[in-house]
Amino acid sequence: MLIPQGMAYAMIAGLPVVYGLYAALLPQIVYGFLGTSRHLAVGPVAMDSLLVAAGLTGMAVAGSENYIALALLLAFMMGALQLGMGVLRLGFLVHFLSRPVISGFTSAAALIIGLNQLPHMLGVSSGRSNQLHTLLAGIAEVMPDTNLPTLTVGLGSTLALVGLKRWAPRVPAALVVVVTSILTSWLIGFETMGIKVVGVIPEGLPSFALPSWSMADAQQLLPTALTLSLVAFMEAISVAKAIEERHGYRVDANQELRALGLANIVGSLFQSYPTTGGFSRTAVTEQAGGKTPVTAWIAAAVIALTLFALTPLFYHLPNAVLAAIVMVAVAGLVDVRYPVTLWKQDRIEAAILAVTVVVTLTVSLPIGIGVGVLLALALAVQKMMMPHVAVLGNVEGVHRNVDRFPEAQTAPDVLVVRYDGALNFANQAHFRGTLNSLVNEKGNGLRLIVLQADTMSYMDASARATMHALVKEWREKGLKLCLAGAIGPVRDALAADGLLESGDVCFQLNVNDALTEYRAPGSVPQSHQDMAQQHG
Repeated sequence: MLIPQGMAYAMIAGLPVVYGLYAALLPQIVYGFLGTSRHLAVGPVAMDSLLVAAGLTGMAVAGSENYIALALLLAFMMGALQLGMGVLRLGFLVHFLSRPVISGFTSAAALIIGLNQLPHMLGVSSGRSNQLHTLLAGIAEVMPDTNLPTLTVGLGSTLALVGLKRWAPRVPAALVVVVTSILTSWLIGFETMGIKVVGVIPEGLPSFALPSWSMADAQQLLPTALTLSLVAFMEAISVAKAIEERHGYRVDANQELRALGLANIVGSLFQSYPTTGGFSRTAVTEQAGGKTPVTAWIAAAVIALTLFALTPLFYHLPNAVLAAIVMVAVAGLVDVRYPVTLWKQDRIEAAILAVTVVVTLTVSLPIGIGVGVLLALALAVQKMMMPHVAVLGNVEGVHRNVDRFPEAQTAPDVLVVRYDGALNFANQAHFRGTLNSLVNEKGNGLRLIVLQADTMSYMDASARATMHALVKEWREKGLKLCLAGAIGPVRDALAADGLLESGDVCFQLNVNDALTEYRAPGSVPQSHQDMAQQHG
């Protein structure tokens, strides 16, 4: 599976197919020594290959020596970034990639990958692009020149791959299709029919060489390298976490970063372009019974043997077959069900997914995922600044949200509120405005405000200043504030500010205790109306 996939993914990256085999060699050997996953199969993958092509578009002609040098430099930069993040224990950064952003980016990237392979399926030449409209325009322009024999080989390979995957899942479909197509091409002579084949693949193992680079190239590649380092790590850690749950061992995210980083750095010194852990090959490793990194080392040995002596066997392999392998592999990455489900659950997050898809398809992959991350962070900040607020009423001794439980009973002289978020500088204005609005709605009969505080995990200096101001304002109106269920850190923060000893705020374990104390004789504070009458 690795040999045909590696060759196919190299085509996605715009590199000669042999570089897919180089990328399948050293990185998985290095990862086997350093990684914490026993099953993760490291090597070339479709997503990284497309990001390589997207990052290098416009910098050099695909397949040229300069293009290859830039791809190797990109692998080195990506590895250095991953290693640095691992040393600094920044594995948590991957959590900034929310599921809607990942889903939208992956689906859009899969479409771009598939469409970039379509010219190989049609037997035509069309410019590569990572923008949907440009791709479609280019394909439409050359569509009349379609080579029917090439299209027949491509469609036949696609049907064979899909059929074997469905009805004979244990059969290595990609290998069967590759071997069959090579034999058929050799016997019939596909080249004489206008069907393009892989041709001569250099023999021998990759040689050691330091990546050639310039400061201008490094600066231009930095956004792509950063995107690659995060996306590749996300892909690897996702599949590693899924596997660990089934086999009872733990994966260390920061060690994974260091292992993947060193794998890419060492790989770049031996002509490997960016790599990471792949979903499909890891699944094959697990299904085949692999239990240790020895599986990867044996696979690397087979790749080395292929490079050393077997590359002539691939001369007659049609490019259309490699394109079919890629298109079938990425078809499963286009997730249609999740956006529909998300639209029913949360339309704002569904909109973030849609924007990620549109920007990724029409602008570029790095900008697409960047916009998605920024929108997801903006939504998180907005929810932090405006948390959910609930007015509570009594339902058989338990206080519930009156909007969700219409039968909940409330008293005209008591307001029970739950504020579902930490209090800080970002939301203290929202907190003050919301509480004052609810107090005004209650009217002059209100005497006690109970704040169910067990949902508040933190209260910073700005929030404490706001709390002081509210307490003073409500005291002048004859209102008493009681915090119910405040956790230790919140109580400590208020104690440091003097609110705990001032007597202006009461503290109880729960809402019922606060109401019991309030109803006790002699403890009822004056109402708005009583205060007004006293002051004439």
